[in-house]
Amino acid sequence: MKLTVSEILKATGGSLLKGENPEFKFSISTDTRTINSEDIFLPLKGENFDGHSFINKALEKGCGGYFLEKHHKPACNPAGIVIQVDNAIEAYLKIAGYYRKKTGSKVVGVTGSSGKTSVKEFIYSVLSTSFRTHKSKLNYNNEIGLCQTLLSMPESAEFAVIEMGMRGSGEIETLSRYSEPDIAVITNIGTAHIGRLGSIENIASAKCEITSHLKESGLLLAYDDELIKNHCRWSGKRIFYGKDHEITLQKENLTGFNYKNEYYEIPVMGEYNVINAIAAIETGKYTGISYEKIKNGLLNYIPVDGRGNVIRLGNGAKLIVDCYNANPDSVIASVASLVKTCEKSKIILVLGDMAELGEYEHELHQKVGKFVSKTGVNMLVTIGEKAKFIAEPAKNAGLQVESFLANREAAGFLTNNLDRESVLFFKASRCMKLDEIAGIIKDKYRVLEP
Repeated sequence: MKLTVSEILKATGGSLLKGENPEFKFSISTDTRTINSEDIFLPLKGENFDGHSFINKALEKGCGGYFLEKHHKPACNPAGIVIQVDNAIEAYLKIAGYYRKKTGSKVVGVTGSSGKTSVKEFIYSVLSTSFRTHKSKLNYNNEIGLCQTLLSMPESAEFAVIEMGMRGSGEIETLSRYSEPDIAVITNIGTAHIGRLGSIENIASAKCEITSHLKESGLLLAYDDELIKNHCRWSGKRIFYGKDHEITLQKENLTGFNYKNEYYEIPVMGEYNVINAIAAIETGKYTGISYEKIKNGLLNYIPVDGRGNVIRLGNGAKLIVDCYNANPDSVIASVASLVKTCEKSKIILVLGDMAELGEYEHELHQKVGKFVSKTGVNMLVTIGEKAKFIAEPAKNAGLQVESFLANREAAGFLTNNLDRESVLFFKASRCMKLDEIAGIIKDKYRVLEP
């Protein structure tokens, strides 16, 4: 993406302090490691840094200029373009919003307590069958991620599928304001971030902020949940999904289901993934994609690493790595689907701490433990201080439980307790890095090709 200096000034409302050619085109860079002469450096601020401290380094690398917030003095080096703005991140958002409008692309915004990335990927797979489609990378779901996603979009893109995350109220409203979705998707309302927002009702209100700048002609596509219906003020077109389906086939890498008199298959397991896929089906139908293309799009879905990938080991055991993130609702849904799909296997759950639950962390970890104790799994391995609360009710119910504080200790135990019937399922918040355990196990046993 490149914009002229005139366009950048128009988008941001900034002032040109230095520079003479308003029609020269530049890209926006926030990273001095990759900056070049065709970039203007944008000095973002974080909790422990101020990008203004890196302006001289950007100039040394030969950048075409830089942005400068008010109350900061220009660098001694007089070369290049200097644009003064009130706030760097706000300028970044305004530029991204301007570019999105310039391309004319439509935006599908995706939020929810869990399943955001999977739904984003399903929708991308379906839309890509018929449109030039762009998407957010991995966890690019905050303000900076939104800007990076939009500004990396080709001018020819017809759709952008954007994941929208949050840690507090008001954040999704900002993402909605600068992306102006044509379709707003809310995957569900759960207890993720309840420690920050205080109640599930507050979480619902925060997630429903995605409709605050939904286009008047747009669509709200949401899971059929009373919390969403009660907290969403959107009065335009609405479709609620998730309860009108029947699963007819369940395997480790294939799930078949009927939905509204049509049959679909997805290359992953779990009812929760069926519900995620239905969001993509409805998006496809709304945008005019045929049944055959929607079906093919779902089959071409590729799960993101750490989101339920099945790894087969040379000794016959299997690892299912779903440790990109976790909250009580997603853990329970994942385990329920696992038990149905792998009921003839020796199931070993490897569960770690769930973050950002605040004063509810004891209660919600115990809730998971109580659920696990009733599933009939063979063994529970917990990792972390908080996960001990998962272990308590499971152990009291008679389930074999092993608890560890360190990943390496848990890995040592697990590598010595695998056989050809074992299925290890990993789930925890990302900060627990349970993929390290899976990596140690893979190093010991030969990994078979999918």
